[in-house]
Amino acid sequence: MNAIPSYFKTVAVLGAGESGLAAARLLASEGAVVTVLDTAPASQMGESALRLSEEGISLRNGDEALLVPAKTELAVLSPGIDPASPQVQAFARAGIPLTGELEIAFERCLCPVVAITGTNGKTTTTQLVEALFKGAGVPTSACGNIGPAFSSKVADSQNLEVMTVEVSSFQLETIQSFSPKIAVWLNFAPDHLDRYASMEAYFAAKVRVFENQTAEDWAVVNARDTLPPLKAKVLRFSAYEPYTPEIDFTLKNGVIEFRGQPVLRLADTFLRGAHNAENLMAALACGVAWGLSWEAMRAPLCEYKALPHRCEVVGTVGGVEYVNDSKATNLDAVEKALCSEKRRVVLIAGGKDKGFEFGAITKLVAAHCRAAVLIGEMAGRIEQCWGPSVPCLRAGSLVEAVNLSKGVAQPGDLVLFSPGTSSFDMFKNYADRGNQFRTIVQQLS
Repeated sequence: MNAIPSYFKTVAVLGAGESGLAAARLLASEGAVVTVLDTAPASQMGESALRLSEEGISLRNGDEALLVPAKTELAVLSPGIDPASPQVQAFARAGIPLTGELEIAFERCLCPVVAITGTNGKTTTTQLVEALFKGAGVPTSACGNIGPAFSSKVADSQNLEVMTVEVSSFQLETIQSFSPKIAVWLNFAPDHLDRYASMEAYFAAKVRVFENQTAEDWAVVNARDTLPPLKAKVLRFSAYEPYTPEIDFTLKNGVIEFRGQPVLRLADTFLRGAHNAENLMAALACGVAWGLSWEAMRAPLCEYKALPHRCEVVGTVGGVEYVNDSKATNLDAVEKALCSEKRRVVLIAGGKDKGFEFGAITKLVAAHCRAAVLIGEMAGRIEQCWGPSVPCLRAGSLVEAVNLSKGVAQPGDLVLFSPGTSSFDMFKNYADRGNQFRTIVQQLS
């Protein structure tokens, strides 16, 4: 494994989350003097961060984390740290080079990388690619935005044929040499507008996944999205467009086809909906780029089961099915969940205000939903958008929201918890939100 250059031996890592801690430990293992800086108070720091000193790594938190440590030669940004933040700008003004955890790990990776990005479906597709490769006898490991961090797994790369990495726009903001052998672009939709000034800025960060590719690499892309000219060889997919010579993977009568020939029945997998068909297409395209046979790829994809919080059925009460889609943190995810459903829906939505305009899906909600139960910071704004077209109820807690939904839903309906925004106004994260929803429904049963 390559060590960091000798002139970068005193390093500051910004952010004490999973990625920051992994980068700090990786650099410290190479002999760097590492200081981790996090503006959160000590009471909010995880146990792993508080024990850094036992590993020879310094930790500064609170206001002290805003100060640039003396003799710092390199600053490493965790994905959650906005490059425009005062903390980062202090390092920039001091003339200290900035890089990201993704770049640090890639520079040390000894095998090719498959990088998967997109607004929605990244984690599911990353797991599908990992399952496909492993099932076909290709050693790999899934890491990155999916967890664990790339930096914590890069030591394994000497024993792998390929590293499967989920990458976010936040991670791609700071790349320099990052160049995946296969880059996957799943989709693009409004998100993270609380961090980016515009959709154009969000797109510019995400499209950097292709920036350093060459003609020897592969780009797996959604045919519905308009992308800049790509240097890599391209495989295109779409579950919403008919087959043409320009689209390699399409969906016809529930069957995924490759250039007009059937390769995988959606009913043979545990995944449902056109959006999951596209996730499967992207995974299959990675296998095609790697030279795998259809026979080697089918079995692992048919055995795969999705993680929780992604259209997860958590119970049936009084003839009404309850579905946990807490991972739906933007409107595109809500749209896909609704479009995959033929039953009448009582939709529970709302959460932190990320700058979305929920009016964009009013017609869709009106077409599919018997009612909407709204929670969180966004409840009032959403009701203004949907209220004239859909009966809307306001709830002060998730327990109240589930009980209101139970009162409105009729036998044969679906109660769909698909918030459409992030959770931090009421919950620790989307997983905490989804787990609480599951528990509440189980108590109803």
